[in-house]
Amino acid sequence: MTKNVIQQRVEWAREGKFPQVIGRMPSGWLIVADTQPVQGYCQLLSDPIVPSLNDLHGQERMQYLADCVTIGDALLKATGATRINYEAWCNQEPSLHTHIVPRYQTEADSVKTKPICVGYAGISARPFALEQDAAFMEEIRKLLNIQP
Repeated sequence: MTKNVIQQRVEWAREGKFPQVIGRMPSGWLIVADTQPVQGYCQLLSDPIVPSLNDLHGQERMQYLADCVTIGDALLKATGATRINYEAWCNQEPSLHTHIVPRYQTEADSVKTKPICVGYAGISARPFALEQDAAFMEEIRKLLNIQP
């Protein structure tokens, strides 16, 4: 059976073979997003892999949501963002993952109130680059007390 992108990334994270991994949270893997239309854009990949948030129950569901907010708190400290947007997706790739997006007062009015995928659609963004993102990743690790 072919794995989708999220499933493959979780497998690589477990094996220590995914350079975008910031660290292991109780509910999954925190990674730097593929592109950085805004500084600090991250994703939380659920581990264990489930199709959607509704497939988590009880403490697992609460932990996943708590991890998202804890990551958001760290991003606020690390980036100086005005707020954090949380976008839980499982539509194109039926594996739960949440886009955790710092939003800044300095963003253009035409994009700052839109979801990241809408506001920055078609706008070229810097791709993930370990050399550029390493200091940010280390700062988040320290704030969250996590390891890759």
